[in-house]
Amino acid sequence: MGGDKSKGGGAGRVPGVGWVNGHHKENGTETMTLFEMVKMGKSATQAVVDDWIEAYKHDKESALLGLINFFIQCSGCKGAVSGEMFRHMQNSDIIRKMTEEFDEDSGDYPLTLSGPQWKKFRINFCDFIAVLVRQCQYSIIYDEYMMDTVISLLTGLSDSQVRAFRHTSTLAAMKLMTALVNVALNLSINMDNTQRQYEAERNKVIAKRANDRLELLLQKRKELQENQDEIENMMNAIFKAVFVHRYRDAIAEIRAICIEEIGVWMKLYSDAFLNDSYLKYVGWTMHDKQGEVRLKCLTALQGLFYNRELGSRLELFTSRFKDRIVSMTLDKEYDVAVQAIKLLTLVLQSSDEVLTAEDCESVYHLVYSAHRPIAVSAGEFLFKKLFSHRGPNEEGLPRRGRQSLNGSLIKTTIFFFLESELHEHGAYLVDSLWDCASELLKDWETMISLLLDEPMPGEEALNDRQETALVEIMLCAIRQACECHPPVGRGTGKRVLTAKEKKMQLDDRTRITEIFAIALPLLLAKYCVDIDKVTNLLQIPKFFDLDIYTTGRLEKHLDALLRQIWEVVYKHTENEVLEACSTTYHYLCNEEFTIFNRVDIARSQLLDELLDKFNRLLEDFLQEGEEPDEDDAYQVLSTLKKISAFHNDLLLGLIYPSSFSFPQIVIHAMQCTHYIILWHLAKVSDGSSVKGDTVTLRKQMKAFCLMCQHFISSINTAVKEQAFTILCDLLLIFSHQIISSGREQLECLIYSPDSSLQAELLNFILDLVFIDQDDDDNSTDGQQEDEASKIEALHKRRNLLAAYCKLIVYNVVEINTGADIFKQYTKYYNDYGDIIKETMSKTRQIDKIQYAKTLILSLQKLFNEMLSEFGFTLDRSSSAFCGIKELARRFSLTFGLDQLKTREAVAMLHKDGIEFAFKVHSPQGDGGPPLNLPFLDILCEFSSKLIRQDKKTVHMYLERFMTFQMALQREDCWLPLISYRNSLQGGGDDDTMSVISGISSRGSTVRSKKSKPTSASKRRLPEEASLPAEENSCISSDAVWMNREQSVSTPLMMHSPHLTSTVLRDPKKMRQEQSCTTAFIMPTEQHQQQPLHQHTQVTWMLAQRQHAEARQHQERVNLHYAKIRNHIRRGPGLTEEDEEPIVEDVMMSSEAVHEGIDFDTMDIDLPASKNRRERTELKPDYFDPSSIMDDSVLNVSMF
Repeated sequence: MGGDKSKGGGAGRVPGVGWVNGHHKENGTETMTLFEMVKMGKSATQAVVDDWIEAYKHDKESALLGLINFFIQCSGCKGAVSGEMFRHMQNSDIIRKMTEEFDEDSGDYPLTLSGPQWKKFRINFCDFIAVLVRQCQYSIIYDEYMMDTVISLLTGLSDSQVRAFRHTSTLAAMKLMTALVNVALNLSINMDNTQRQYEAERNKVIAKRANDRLELLLQKRKELQENQDEIENMMNAIFKAVFVHRYRDAIAEIRAICIEEIGVWMKLYSDAFLNDSYLKYVGWTMHDKQGEVRLKCLTALQGLFYNRELGSRLELFTSRFKDRIVSMTLDKEYDVAVQAIKLLTLVLQSSDEVLTAEDCESVYHLVYSAHRPIAVSAGEFLFKKLFSHRGPNEEGLPRRGRQSLNGSLIKTTIFFFLESELHEHGAYLVDSLWDCASELLKDWETMISLLLDEPMPGEEALNDRQETALVEIMLCAIRQACECHPPVGRGTGKRVLTAKEKKMQLDDRTRITEIFAIALPLLLAKYCVDIDKVTNLLQIPKFFDLDIYTTGRLEKHLDALLRQIWEVVYKHTENEVLEACSTTYHYLCNEEFTIFNRVDIARSQLLDELLDKFNRLLEDFLQEGEEPDEDDAYQVLSTLKKISAFHNDLLLGLIYPSSFSFPQIVIHAMQCTHYIILWHLAKVSDGSSVKGDTVTLRKQMKAFCLMCQHFISSINTAVKEQAFTILCDLLLIFSHQIISSGREQLECLIYSPDSSLQAELLNFILDLVFIDQDDDDNSTDGQQEDEASKIEALHKRRNLLAAYCKLIVYNVVEINTGADIFKQYTKYYNDYGDIIKETMSKTRQIDKIQYAKTLILSLQKLFNEMLSEFGFTLDRSSSAFCGIKELARRFSLTFGLDQLKTREAVAMLHKDGIEFAFKVHSPQGDGGPPLNLPFLDILCEFSSKLIRQDKKTVHMYLERFMTFQMALQREDCWLPLISYRNSLQGGGDDDTMSVISGISSRGSTVRSKKSKPTSASKRRLPEEASLPAEENSCISSDAVWMNREQSVSTPLMMHSPHLTSTVLRDPKKMRQEQSCTTAFIMPTEQHQQQPLHQHTQVTWMLAQRQHAEARQHQERVNLHYAKIRNHIRRGPGLTEEDEEPIVEDVMMSSEAVHEGIDFDTMDIDLPASKNRRERTELKPDYFDPSSIMDDSVLNVSMF
């Protein structure tokens, strides 16, 4: 097992140089171990192996000991096998001994360590094994000593419970097997050669036959056969002892190693391994749960199918596992899906008959995948299947044009595009095919020929639908060639192009300009009335190199293009077509190019004619005494649409009462006026305006805002939405933000909405946005909207809400107006949750205190709505009340983890909440709870955000609103007050406590987890410390909450509320409050606001009343106490004061309460913290500290 490594190589190696216990020894001085040399990689692997072989020839035991220690050290073990152990101990005993030498503090070992050094080590480790076997293949591996020892060691290590041993030895064994496969392959080749030589010699005539040579050949063949048998025995031993067990190891990386290597064996030595006995392991492992292992299966099979000769021998395997491979194209791991598609492509190349039409169709649709590698792989599969086969009648066809081979392939692409029924994803299809079929997609001459040329006799012409698809594919191909990046939604962004790609991009753009500058006017003339085709064709000029119009003397074609655009504008009123025309004019009218004047004149003439026509139509339309008809309205509307598309100046007085009966006219008129104001603002901002323009703009803007405010209350929904959107944009643009970036001269343009306008905007949102999907019946046909229209309607409502929320975020409207928005957070979370959450986040950054006031206001609004619906008899277990509590919980999470930053805001929230709870007196008269008292139960959700000092302050503020009579109440209706007081008093240093109470009905759902109270001494208020010792002792008395069925009274001032844990002390440490029997005479007068000293007296008295009840319960508690006490773990750095108290879960021990709780709803997010320092690091966003759970749930001690 290890060896002595000597300098130099050969038989003349001196005895003073070699390997001792795995260390290189030279002149009696140890230098580096074999592991260190392989790890550092400074010496060539060949030289290291040669030195070891020389050492092995000199001293087999010492060199082999060094090799064994090499494998041990490669596993990360610090121990070493000594010569004594090697000679007298079995492998299992050696492995057990080495297991004890592992570093238990770290689970890392060389194969799992990161960094370039350890990556290189893995490569060197595998190379060392391969070179070692290669160098020993002629003699040493047959000595029945070295290989037997190594295989036996690796087999034992691969069966170890230690992952490092198992992983390292499996990798070594698999690489050793691969090396032996190479040796067996060489032996097989030599045997075949020897056999051929023997047959050739024996077939000679007797006179020329050399008998000595025949005997030599027979002897050589016999030796080779013996070596082959021995190598096969070694391989069988490794395969059965290591592979068969480790290919299903618990560690995915080990399984991946096995599958990767068996793929190599089948590829290298297919005669021996390419059969069902070995292929079945790959097939079975394709169902592995880990994507890494499935990926290795596919790459192994790709290596087999890539060779057509081997692919023909996989028919049985393919028929058995083909369905699994096809299903893996939809694998959740993208890399696995990509390799599955590539494997199917290789299967397709090997045989067309293997994959059925259904199998192919399952791959075809992946060309529309958003993941580009999958789409590109599917595109290659599609290209191989549909485009790579040529019939005999296709040979000799022209290279370009309608009758070319590409013409047929382009038609095939069109047919596939239409049959896929995903016509709007043409860009995805082109991108998927771009890498393998770019030459076809760039054949724009053929595409133009298919669109413009008449079909040949006997040729079937494209129909209208096919021509539309061809135009879209042509546009997508042009965009792909010019932009050189995937479409939106596929890819992470633009990448940096190489010099070759940039040159190709420029060449393609030049070629596109030269071709389409001539063809585009012809295409527009032919398809002038077709909306879809014209819209796509008009996007082509933005990819032109406009200099070519001048350098190529193509001005006449430019004039033809401008005439066709003129025709399109006059023939169409569709917004998408007009926008395309406007965009084309904008791109062509570029001052950097010489064609600017020509295009600018054409555009100006077009707009002048449109304006003249509009003025004439408007004058006739608004004549007094005549009622405008539908035809007149249509003429005005169509002209207005065309002018709106070009965003040109208009006179302001466009909206008149007589046009109210035509909503579309009003909508487009408002849009035009909006553009007018923005253009005027742009001129004023850049200083190009004349004196007095600012005043004029302010008047126009205010008048227009009033007009939009008027239309918000319009009957027509579309008019209201347009007015609302424009008004929100104008209020945002002309807010106080307008003077930022050194634009103080625009201060006079600031416009702030008054309270009436703010109210109208808010009511619009509440009426039109926060509605159920079924209530939105704005479909023009009056029928039930389909799914697409519902999505579109939701998108429109989201835009409206976002427009209003921007006003809140930028402080255009009062922040408290967001209360009506925030209260919808949970109800409409799926539709608008992201918008409302972002609005709350931005609002919190603006003003934390005002944000807190807005949150509590939204909860108060919901509470009042609930009271108006259910009346005074409020059920706190109802879904409405629980919904408000859930909203409050989510609101509390928005304050984050840093309680100091939100200290004032949270305190103000509690102040407003307390005032609201006691604002309205009891409708039952004196002695009854205030009407809004249940609101305190909701306010409990924010107690976790108070720091300890503020809890005391809030508690004192709460006492100002309490009467002494309230302290004596114990009915259910007073439980919110008990819960809220306890959330402020209990959990002393646990700032994450939140109490859920008030649900006493059986079968109710409780959201609960466990929180740990602290010792009573830590929880005592400063005022209590100043009381007499006897009173102080009684005040800190621990309370036990029992359910009503046990007839135990529940005074208000107890520390433990309903369904919370109870603090218990060691009976031996009970203070003298157990002997306190002094009666306290209650005052006769009670006031609305009790003084502080009265509060402490009441607390003391109630502690005495509770003592008798606690003593009755003490015996049962002590038993549970002793059980919990055994689990207490105290850290070495904890003082007595820092120790956590002992908690008995009263809820678990109370049968009646236990039956009323649904434990399936109890969430467990984090275990209880160990000490105060850990508690401050907890993230309250991730758990609810009001929880109550048994330690056995987490399998950890509470303490």
